[in-house]
Amino acid sequence: MRRVLVSFLLIISCFILQTTVFKAIAFGGIIPNLMIVLTASFGFMRGEKTGLMFGFFCGMLADIFFGSVIGLYAMIYMYIGYANGKFNKIFYPEEIKLPLFLILVSDLGYGLLCYMVLFLMRGRFQFTYYLLHIIFPEMVYTILVTLLFYPLVLWINKKLEDGEQRRARKFV
Repeated sequence: MRRVLVSFLLIISCFILQTTVFKAIAFGGIIPNLMIVLTASFGFMRGEKTGLMFGFFCGMLADIFFGSVIGLYAMIYMYIGYANGKFNKIFYPEEIKLPLFLILVSDLGYGLLCYMVLFLMRGRFQFTYYLLHIIFPEMVYTILVTLLFYPLVLWINKKLEDGEQRRARKFV
């Protein structure tokens, strides 16, 4: 129950930070995508199911508040969470290179999928403009914020796992 409550609070907190604080400190209209950081992090920390669930709820928040079609962002975030969950077996908490690389690739995938669905299908073919002015700057900004935000997410996950292990020992 504690994990569900903390997960809910994390998703809401990241969404609020992304839509308020980081929107106020945007560089050229580009804000970091904390929801991808959260979805990818819990995906490779906890596995495919957790990544899928985090992706669904993060994506639904984005759909409800910003999407023109309900379910598009949920689907994209679910793919990201599930794909990152595949790396759970090679995840080591003290290693930061793999999480940074996975978050970078996840943000790139998110940008490319959004371009294909939201722009390419409507006949807007300025891919290089979108890549250079939207996708790459968002990737760089997201990675910079990840360097500060990821250790906090890792610490929260470790505390939750320690609490679960303590409670499991009480019943044995």
